[in-house]
Amino acid sequence: MTTTEDVLNHHLEAFESQDLDAVVEDYTDESTVVTNMGTFRGLAEIEGLFETLFDEFDAPDASITIDEQLVEDEFGYITWTAETPENDYEFATDTFHVPDDEIAFQTFAGKISPKE
Repeated sequence: MTTTEDVLNHHLEAFESQDLDAVVEDYTDESTVVTNMGTFRGLAEIEGLFETLFDEFDAPDASITIDEQLVEDEFGYITWTAETPENDYEFATDTFHVPDDEIAFQTFAGKISPKE
């Protein structure tokens, strides 16, 4: 059985390497991701969300730093900062609910300042 920490680590590694297939493996058709950009339900919508994010984070000078990572039973929590050519992510946080080897529900919130 995969633990919440295993799923979270896989997700973060897949995001860092921009491996869309590996990221999508962490979700199901019943998964939901709630962000400031909208609510994404199911694999097709979640894949579209990550395609957009990968476009932004694909720049050579983009960076992301995980500041905190906590796991408690079925829940994972991270705080992070990032910089892309378009935005400065001054503070960001994701919470993951991982009841059965996959992310069932995720939220994102952050203070994002567009660059001019």
